[in-house]
Amino acid sequence: MSGIAWLQKTDPPEALPPTARALREPNGLLAVGGALTPDWLTYAYRHGVFPWYSAEQPILWWAPDPRAVLLPAEFRISRSLARSIRNRGYVTRIDTAFNSVVEACAGPRRGGAGTWITDEMREAYVELHRRGLAHSIEVWHEDRLVGGLYGVAMGRVFFGESMFTRERDASKVALARLTQECLRLDVVLIDCQLPSPHLASLGSRDLVRGEFEEQLAALVDAEPRLWRQ
Repeated sequence: MSGIAWLQKTDPPEALPPTARALREPNGLLAVGGALTPDWLTYAYRHGVFPWYSAEQPILWWAPDPRAVLLPAEFRISRSLARSIRNRGYVTRIDTAFNSVVEACAGPRRGGAGTWITDEMREAYVELHRRGLAHSIEVWHEDRLVGGLYGVAMGRVFFGESMFTRERDASKVALARLTQECLRLDVVLIDCQLPSPHLASLGSRDLVRGEFEEQLAALVDAEPRLWRQ
């Protein structure tokens, strides 16, 4: 990590280096340290950077190449997912249980492993939610929260952060609702951060970092529209 920028909490967000300095291995690691204040987070997202680290680590900032993105109109609804949407009695809502969604995303996963969402990170995104920048998509079944996702909306971009599921296809149902909302709001780019076969099966595509940042610069400052429940 000798080439990585080490940042202080007192540094301004502009201390984040250009993404061209990100490492190839591990892919996209850009800087260590800094803070998770709203100013830091909004500056980072605006420039194609996001935080991702575990409880045992300092804050790590990433700008991977390539970048996984989903265009809302390209989301793939499989036959099994369509059946779940029709037949499982799921109800989707927006921003009615943001804190609970983040808590669920931070909880243990299969195999007993925890996630990278620390207490510090939870507090940071709850504050972004209070400011109208972070949103949750929730999936309810018989008044129980069974799935969902959360992320940050800026201009015509939604930066996805994490999702969870407790019943079959519930997280995919949340993603389907997110794509519908993005189409309504003229949000044209969903940032999925790191490529994966699972995301690709849902319709994501990979963009080289430069192309992602060009699209981001053209979209992130657009006038936002109101999210709804």
